[in-house]
Amino acid sequence: MVIALIVIVVLVVLIGLWVVTSYNGLIKLRNLVQEAWRQIDVELNRRHDLIPNLVETVKGYASHERETLEAVTRARAAAVAPGAGPAEQAAQENVLSQALGRLLAISEAYPDLKANQNFLALQNELSQTEDRIANGRRYYNATVRELNTKVETIPSNIIAGLFNVSRAEYFEADDPAVRAAPTISFGNNPPGS
Repeated sequence: MVIALIVIVVLVVLIGLWVVTSYNGLIKLRNLVQEAWRQIDVELNRRHDLIPNLVETVKGYASHERETLEAVTRARAAAVAPGAGPAEQAAQENVLSQALGRLLAISEAYPDLKANQNFLALQNELSQTEDRIANGRRYYNATVRELNTKVETIPSNIIAGLFNVSRAEYFEADDPAVRAAPTISFGNNPPGS
Protein backbone atom coordinates (compact mmCIF):
# COMPACT_ATOMS: atom_id res chain seq x y z
CA MET A 1 0.00 0.00 0.00
CA VAL A 2 2.80 2.43 0.92
CA ILE A 3 4.71 1.56 -2.26
CA ALA A 4 1.62 2.24 -4.39
CA LEU A 5 1.16 5.59 -2.65
CA ILE A 6 4.82 6.50 -3.25
CA VAL A 7 4.51 5.53 -6.94
CA ILE A 8 1.38 7.68 -7.29
CA VAL A 9 3.05 10.67 -5.59
CA VAL A 10 6.14 10.30 -7.81
CA LEU A 11 3.94 10.12 -10.94
CA VAL A 12 1.99 13.22 -9.89
CA VAL A 13 5.22 15.10 -9.20
CA LEU A 14 6.68 14.05 -12.58
CA ILE A 15 3.52 15.06 -14.42
CA GLY A 16 3.51 18.37 -12.54
CA LEU A 17 7.15 19.00 -13.49
CA TRP A 18 6.40 18.15 -17.12
CA VAL A 19 3.43 20.57 -17.18
CA VAL A 20 5.49 23.38 -15.65
CA THR A 21 8.44 22.77 -17.98
CA SER A 22 6.24 22.59 -21.07
CA TYR A 23 4.30 25.70 -20.09
CA ASN A 24 7.48 27.67 -19.39
CA GLY A 25 8.93 26.60 -22.74
CA LEU A 26 5.81 27.74 -24.58
CA ILE A 27 5.78 31.09 -22.78
CA LYS A 28 9.47 31.61 -23.53
CA LEU A 29 8.83 30.99 -27.23
CA ARG A 30 5.78 33.27 -27.25
CA ASN A 31 7.87 36.04 -25.65
CA LEU A 32 10.65 35.52 -28.21
CA VAL A 33 8.10 35.88 -31.02
CA GLN A 34 6.78 39.10 -29.48
CA GLU A 35 10.31 40.47 -29.00
CA ALA A 36 11.24 39.62 -32.59
CA TRP A 37 8.10 41.37 -33.86
CA ARG A 38 8.92 44.48 -31.84
CA GLN A 39 12.40 44.56 -33.42
CA ILE A 40 10.83 44.41 -36.88
CA ASP A 41 8.41 47.14 -35.84
CA VAL A 42 11.32 49.38 -34.83
CA GLU A 43 12.93 48.95 -38.24
CA LEU A 44 9.62 49.46 -40.05
CA ASN A 45 9.11 52.72 -38.16
CA ARG A 46 12.63 53.79 -39.12
CA ARG A 47 11.78 53.01 -42.74
CA HIS A 48 8.54 54.94 -42.49
CA ASP A 49 10.41 57.95 -41.07
CA LEU A 50 12.89 57.96 -43.98
CA ILE A 51 10.23 57.93 -46.69
CA PRO A 52 8.91 61.52 -46.35
CA ASN A 53 12.47 62.86 -46.66
CA LEU A 54 13.06 60.72 -49.73
CA VAL A 55 9.78 61.86 -51.30
CA GLU A 56 10.63 65.53 -50.65
CA THR A 57 14.06 65.10 -52.20
CA VAL A 58 12.64 63.45 -55.31
CA LYS A 59 9.84 66.03 -55.48
CA GLY A 60 12.42 68.78 -55.90
CA TYR A 61 13.78 67.12 -59.05
CA ALA A 62 10.79 65.28 -60.44
CA SER A 63 7.71 67.23 -59.42
CA HIS A 64 5.75 66.05 -62.48
CA GLU A 65 5.98 62.44 -61.19
CA ARG A 66 3.04 63.28 -58.94
CA GLU A 67 1.24 59.93 -59.27
CA THR A 68 4.27 57.98 -58.05
CA LEU A 69 4.89 60.40 -55.18
CA GLU A 70 1.26 60.17 -54.09
CA ALA A 71 1.32 56.36 -54.32
CA VAL A 72 4.32 56.26 -51.97
CA THR A 73 2.62 58.66 -49.56
CA ARG A 74 -0.61 56.60 -49.55
CA ALA A 75 1.27 53.33 -49.09
CA ARG A 76 3.27 54.81 -46.20
CA ALA A 77 0.08 56.07 -44.53
CA ALA A 78 -1.46 52.59 -44.75
CA ALA A 79 1.72 50.96 -43.44
CA VAL A 80 1.95 53.18 -40.35
CA ALA A 81 -1.69 52.64 -39.41
CA PRO A 82 -1.83 50.99 -35.96
CA GLY A 83 -3.38 47.65 -35.10
CA ALA A 84 -2.16 45.47 -37.95
CA GLY A 85 -1.02 41.95 -37.23
CA PRO A 86 2.07 40.47 -38.91
CA ALA A 87 0.20 39.16 -41.98
CA GLU A 88 -1.65 42.43 -42.58
CA GLN A 89 1.49 44.47 -41.88
CA ALA A 90 3.40 42.33 -44.38
CA ALA A 91 0.79 43.02 -47.07
CA GLN A 92 0.94 46.77 -46.37
CA GLU A 93 4.74 46.73 -46.42
CA ASN A 94 4.73 44.87 -49.75
CA VAL A 95 2.59 47.63 -51.28
CA LEU A 96 4.95 50.22 -49.82
CA SER A 97 7.99 48.36 -51.17
CA GLN A 98 6.51 48.33 -54.67
CA ALA A 99 5.74 52.05 -54.49
CA LEU A 100 9.28 52.75 -53.21
CA GLY A 101 10.69 50.69 -56.06
CA ARG A 102 8.86 52.90 -58.56
CA LEU A 103 10.07 56.02 -56.73
CA LEU A 104 13.69 54.87 -56.79
CA ALA A 105 13.36 53.95 -60.47
CA ILE A 106 12.47 57.57 -61.19
CA SER A 107 15.95 58.58 -60.09
CA GLU A 108 17.39 56.83 -63.14
CA ALA A 109 15.77 59.43 -65.39
CA TYR A 110 17.22 62.36 -63.40
CA PRO A 111 21.04 62.47 -63.33
CA ASP A 112 21.02 65.50 -61.00
CA LEU A 113 18.87 63.59 -58.52
CA LYS A 114 21.16 60.54 -58.70
CA ALA A 115 24.10 62.81 -57.87
CA ASN A 116 22.35 64.60 -54.99
CA GLN A 117 24.18 63.78 -51.74
CA ASN A 118 20.99 63.96 -49.66
CA PHE A 119 19.23 61.52 -52.01
CA LEU A 120 22.22 59.15 -52.00
CA ALA A 121 22.43 59.24 -48.19
CA LEU A 122 18.68 58.58 -47.85
CA GLN A 123 18.85 55.79 -50.40
CA ASN A 124 21.79 54.20 -48.57
CA GLU A 125 20.06 54.50 -45.19
CA LEU A 126 16.88 53.00 -46.65
CA SER A 127 18.88 50.12 -48.10
CA GLN A 128 20.50 49.40 -44.74
CA THR A 129 17.10 49.54 -43.04
CA GLU A 130 15.68 47.11 -45.62
CA ASP A 131 18.54 44.72 -44.82
CA ARG A 132 17.78 44.93 -41.09
CA ILE A 133 14.08 44.31 -41.80
CA ALA A 134 14.96 41.23 -43.86
CA ASN A 135 17.21 39.91 -41.09
CA GLY A 136 14.53 40.63 -38.50
CA ARG A 137 11.93 38.87 -40.64
CA ARG A 138 14.12 35.75 -40.86
CA TYR A 139 14.61 35.68 -37.07
CA TYR A 140 10.94 36.39 -36.39
CA ASN A 141 9.76 33.66 -38.76
CA ALA A 142 12.22 31.17 -37.22
CA THR A 143 10.85 31.85 -33.74
CA VAL A 144 7.27 31.64 -35.06
CA ARG A 145 8.10 28.28 -36.65
CA GLU A 146 9.50 27.01 -33.37
CA LEU A 147 6.47 28.21 -31.37
CA ASN A 148 3.99 26.84 -33.92
CA THR A 149 5.76 23.48 -33.91
CA LYS A 150 5.50 23.28 -30.12
CA VAL A 151 1.83 24.35 -30.18
CA GLU A 152 0.96 21.71 -32.76
CA THR A 153 2.99 18.68 -31.64
CA ILE A 154 2.17 16.10 -29.02
CA PRO A 155 2.46 16.32 -26.02
CA SER A 156 3.13 20.07 -25.78
CA ASN A 157 -0.08 20.80 -27.71
CA ILE A 158 -2.00 19.58 -24.65
CA ILE A 159 -0.38 22.22 -22.46
CA ALA A 160 -0.81 24.85 -25.20
CA GLY A 161 -4.51 24.05 -25.36
CA LEU A 162 -4.93 24.11 -21.58
CA PHE A 163 -3.23 27.49 -21.20
CA ASN A 164 -4.51 29.04 -24.43
CA VAL A 165 -1.11 29.44 -26.11
CA SER A 166 -1.84 29.73 -29.82
CA ARG A 167 0.01 29.79 -33.11
CA ALA A 168 1.64 33.01 -34.31
CA GLU A 169 1.43 34.55 -37.79
CA TYR A 170 4.41 34.58 -40.13
CA PHE A 171 5.68 37.84 -41.62
CA GLU A 172 5.91 36.90 -45.29
CA ALA A 173 6.92 38.75 -48.41
CA ASP A 174 4.24 38.54 -51.09
CA ASP A 175 6.13 40.76 -53.50
CA PRO A 176 6.11 38.98 -56.89
CA ALA A 177 9.58 40.37 -57.62
CA VAL A 178 10.92 38.68 -54.47
CA ARG A 179 9.22 35.36 -55.22
CA ALA A 180 9.93 35.27 -58.99
CA ALA A 181 12.79 33.20 -60.31
CA PRO A 182 15.48 35.32 -61.93
CA THR A 183 15.54 35.43 -65.72
CA ILE A 184 18.89 34.59 -67.22
CA SER A 185 19.75 35.62 -70.76
CA PHE A 186 23.02 34.97 -72.58
CA GLY A 187 22.14 37.16 -75.52
CA ASN A 188 19.37 38.91 -77.36
CA ASN A 189 18.81 36.23 -79.99
CA PRO A 190 16.56 33.28 -79.18
CA PRO A 191 18.01 29.81 -79.80
CA GLY A 192 17.79 28.60 -83.38
CA SER A 193 17.73 32.02 -85.01
